[in-house]
Amino acid sequence: MASVDVDATPAPAIPTVAQALEAVPGVVVQRFFGGNDQPRIQIRGSGLQQNPVERGILVLKDGLAINRADGSYIVGLANPGEASLIEVYRGYLANRLGASVLGGAMNFVSPIDDETVLATGGGSFGRADASARTGFDGERFAAGIYADISRRDGFRVYNGSQRVSLGGAVELELSDTVSTRLFAGYTDLSFDVAGPLNREALNADPRQVSSGPPSSIGPNVLRDRPRREASQFLIGSRTSIVLEEHLFDIGLGYTYTRDMFRFPISSGVRNTDGGDLTAQLRYAYQPDEIAALPLFEATAQYVVGSSDRTYAINRNGTAGALFGTNDLDASTLSLTGGFNIPLSDAVTLSPSLSYTYATRDNDDQWSAASRPRLAFGPGGAVNSTVPAVDTSYGRDYGGWSPALAVSWRPNEDQMLFAALSRSFEPPTHDDLLGTTGGTPNASPSGFSTPDLDAQTATTLEAGWRGQQGAWSFDAVTYYSWVHDELLSLRDESGSLLAAFNADRTTHFGVEFGLSRPITDKWSARLAYTYQDFRFDDDPLRGDNRLAGAPRQVVHASLQYAANEDWDLIAALQWVPSKTPVDNMNTVYADPYAVVDLRTEYRVNDVFSFYGEITNLFDKTYASSTLIVDQASANQAVYLPGDGRGFYAGLKARF
Repeated sequence: MASVDVDATPAPAIPTVAQALEAVPGVVVQRFFGGNDQPRIQIRGSGLQQNPVERGILVLKDGLAINRADGSYIVGLANPGEASLIEVYRGYLANRLGASVLGGAMNFVSPIDDETVLATGGGSFGRADASARTGFDGERFAAGIYADISRRDGFRVYNGSQRVSLGGAVELELSDTVSTRLFAGYTDLSFDVAGPLNREALNADPRQVSSGPPSSIGPNVLRDRPRREASQFLIGSRTSIVLEEHLFDIGLGYTYTRDMFRFPISSGVRNTDGGDLTAQLRYAYQPDEIAALPLFEATAQYVVGSSDRTYAINRNGTAGALFGTNDLDASTLSLTGGFNIPLSDAVTLSPSLSYTYATRDNDDQWSAASRPRLAFGPGGAVNSTVPAVDTSYGRDYGGWSPALAVSWRPNEDQMLFAALSRSFEPPTHDDLLGTTGGTPNASPSGFSTPDLDAQTATTLEAGWRGQQGAWSFDAVTYYSWVHDELLSLRDESGSLLAAFNADRTTHFGVEFGLSRPITDKWSARLAYTYQDFRFDDDPLRGDNRLAGAPRQVVHASLQYAANEDWDLIAALQWVPSKTPVDNMNTVYADPYAVVDLRTEYRVNDVFSFYGEITNLFDKTYASSTLIVDQASANQAVYLPGDGRGFYAGLKARF
């Protein structure tokens, strides 16, 4: 398990997810449009080809899952600025939290501090941030509230974004054995989807957007004005009861999410509104108070939800005629039990078993015999109709996920481990229901409802974590044999299609983190991730690499403490080899290296200044790409990273 202390390193007033997680080995964050929008997050390739609605990671707030009932989540709603700590669980360790997915889990812990923190900042590309956080920490009562707003005009044409968040948490110690944490929050997110460029346009001017055929095989962004507007309200509680060596945790949570995504005309305008209820119960038996893990623990988690979804034609950037209405229901039950058996003072054997059962139901509410369609041609817009085919389905999935791990602690500061585990991941509604038949100049002609299997994987991993003198290190390697991997592709305009199951794939990786002080003033940190994800003797793709996964990602930083109050940091984000854009491995994104400079100066105990220069050498590069099965040389698949930017901010602590 890796943890990120959000307040420990210099950061802007509102850090992005990419900034908060950049130094965590094994966590790959690919920026899309530069702001708080929809970066692609993947751990060990889980959910690699999913975007904009993601899966493959269990996302928690204060230990309670906030994924929707079908396993999906909107990454742009995650706000590191609202967390004092981000916990990242990779591999078999995530089973303890009820996560049976290959990618593991991330837990955002709400801050409760006995202080008030105000921060503001701004800079290039019309960026402006403001945040406030205050709290009270008493003997049996503590509370914290936060609010922030961030906005950007953006580096590119049609690249604006804004996010507003507010919420809080309350902790109550009801007795010597019972304590409760209550939390609530609301986030409103909106951003323009600037879309991809082809290689020629990227190199000529990365600020521009695609104009569609015939100049580019891609979307007509200025005509269709793709955009996303999402909001989420959440409320939850966790109650802990400690009865000597017995611990009970009871969690309840509810989220209501509204999500409007105006895709290019090829997919249309999709609205999804609905709520999800989560219930969680955890029991742990720990007769040895000083043991790192309980002797036995079990978790039961149930999430159920429903939503209404409509599809409308994107007519010149507005919602035109409806062509689909659906009622979507989902539920996911996860049961986990495991032991941590001490074989000696230093060796622990940890067997566990999980079971997941999920349902995905879609009731097609479209009653007409045909669906409207719109196409743009030389003569202008042409309206037509296509036959309506019922898209209803009812699917259920069940599977077991056993795991066996052994750990050895040669001393208090180090741990070596090896584990063999299984993962099980049912598809989401976005995998099971997708538009088809659209083009950059025509709306969809129908829907695809593939009969998908759940994704399963067997993973062997080993690692060494801890400290040796001044060195802190985290080294893990893994190999996963994946069956029925859920892959989701995009059409030539960049719009999401329904998913399919690959037969067999393999995921091999190395996750390595290292940090140490070099002198009294100098310190260094390295996070290195190696990924080799491949098809396994696929009839069409052979042993090709899976599209979208950079083989190596390096983040290195060097920090200089000029004095007790002034820090300077140089950071390198380096992808040293080309990344396949398509599963046929015919089109690649080029390697790149980007250097950032950061500084923080603490004026006194109250005020501090922060400044940064991003992309110091103004590198033109693709920070991410679309993921397609077969790309063409002129296709718009590259998402430009921001050019050189400047930012300055002020923080006050009282």
